[in-house]
Amino acid sequence: MKGSRIDLQLTITEAIAEHLTVIHQLTAMSHLILEVASELVATLRRQGKVALCGNGGSASDAQHIATEMQGIRAHPGTPQGLLALVLTENTALFTAISNDVGYAAAFRRQVEAMVRSDDLVIGLSTSGRSQNVIEALRAAKQLGARTVALLGESGPLADIADIALCIPSQSVPRIQEAHMFIGHLICELAQRMTIGEYQTRFIPDAAHA
Repeated sequence: MKGSRIDLQLTITEAIAEHLTVIHQLTAMSHLILEVASELVATLRRQGKVALCGNGGSASDAQHIATEMQGIRAHPGTPQGLLALVLTENTALFTAISNDVGYAAAFRRQVEAMVRSDDLVIGLSTSGRSQNVIEALRAAKQLGARTVALLGESGPLADIADIALCIPSQSVPRIQEAHMFIGHLICELAQRMTIGEYQTRFIPDAAHA
């Protein structure tokens, strides 16, 4: 029993060390992270919206990041934030498209229906090979929208997106942790660009406080 505890402690130590190594390597793509934050601000200022998509854990990450994005405001005097949508939220629509057309079209059909040239589409895929995410970004580009991909080391998704953030790891947990780190960071940077500070909670409207 004691030996197994030692083995598990080693697993924890190695996982933390691996996590820190991956996060530290993100400094090499700081210019891309800043570019994505600038895209968020540009989308807000042209009154566009952000659409995010992913599968499994990446779908959950997309929802979390979209929530953070709604806190990005054009200026301090308005409660109106950046509109960010997640293409897995409407389960009736998502399953209808998947059932009738095919899972690969589940995001593309939504992009074709709701995305405009002023919008930004962000796809998350740890493998970089999720076909429904690939089709979504292809459709977005055909509509003239800007596209961003968050993925692992490589994959065809990187060649499609206008900006690709490739995480230098083959570990799914480490890749997803890096995606969330980037998600938080781009929202912080965008807030600092627009209102000059980073607010981690929604601020009550003065009229309703």
